[in-house]
Amino acid sequence: MQNLDYRVIQQAIDWLEQGHTIWLCTVLSTFGSSPREPGAMMVAKGDGAHVGSLSGGCVEEDFLHRLVSGEYTLPTVVLRYGGPSQDSGNPRVKLPCGGVLEVLVEKRSPGTYFIDQLRTLLNGLSNGEALEREVDLARGSASLNPVDDHGSRVVWEQGSETIKIVVAPVAQLILAGYSTVADACARFALGLGYEVVLCDPREDIAGTLDLPEGVEFIAQLPSVYLGKDGVCTPSTAVVATTHDPRIDDLAMMAAVKTPAGYIGVMGSMRTSKARAERLRRSGGLTEAEIQRIHMPVGLDIGSKTPAEIALSIMADVVRARRQLSRAVS
Repeated sequence: MQNLDYRVIQQAIDWLEQGHTIWLCTVLSTFGSSPREPGAMMVAKGDGAHVGSLSGGCVEEDFLHRLVSGEYTLPTVVLRYGGPSQDSGNPRVKLPCGGVLEVLVEKRSPGTYFIDQLRTLLNGLSNGEALEREVDLARGSASLNPVDDHGSRVVWEQGSETIKIVVAPVAQLILAGYSTVADACARFALGLGYEVVLCDPREDIAGTLDLPEGVEFIAQLPSVYLGKDGVCTPSTAVVATTHDPRIDDLAMMAAVKTPAGYIGVMGSMRTSKARAERLRRSGGLTEAEIQRIHMPVGLDIGSKTPAEIALSIMADVVRARRQLSRAVS
């Protein structure tokens, strides 16, 4: 599976190198029901050809119609779709979902400066690194800065001339070992846009798996796979659900040595306490490393079935990626 951001940036580079002017669009904010989140990107050229998505259809149709009509001539402009228009003489399309989107549109002409920036972004995505684009609305300029991967993709205060947009690697879920819960987690994660890897060394299981399309299967001990350079990034969640300590414990020991943003292992409170003691005594993990592991994994929603347990796990993975507390208000 290839990150949509990656495809958008690659297409932007290709068009610029071919001598085309491009319009790079980024969702800045959403209000109410909106199908795309802040940071979502689309690139287009003057004839209406485009890659990426802003809303799932209605916004793109309106934007591309106006683009082909020659409407967008400024280096940067912020458009508002849905709700009251900011420009009464140029009303925007009303979203059928009732939501509101604000979109940054950047007109970029062929040139080494912007192509180099896009190539740097592309390399960052390939290497699991997050970068922050800082766009100056008044000057129409853009710069790149290193940044830690975090939940907020866009930082912009209404009225400010500076917009900060984080371009981060696609979220990834590594399932350490197969189980019915792992299978259900994979299906939820795919629907959430995650890249999913299932790692299991058991030959008797590998020959019987019926994994959903899009899941990458690695026939290897998860701890070995997790120990490879570059496998885990801050956008990676590592989850073990086999109930087999030979797989789960070793996976946790390997995962805490990586920059993975979420690490969790399934088990009851009693099992989790016993596992924590094993990891201290036999695994040599420090208290700080043990505290990185969510055990028991998942939110407490009273889950019983594999699908319900998987739902609780993926809900917690998303919660952690959004940097929200587990506390319920």
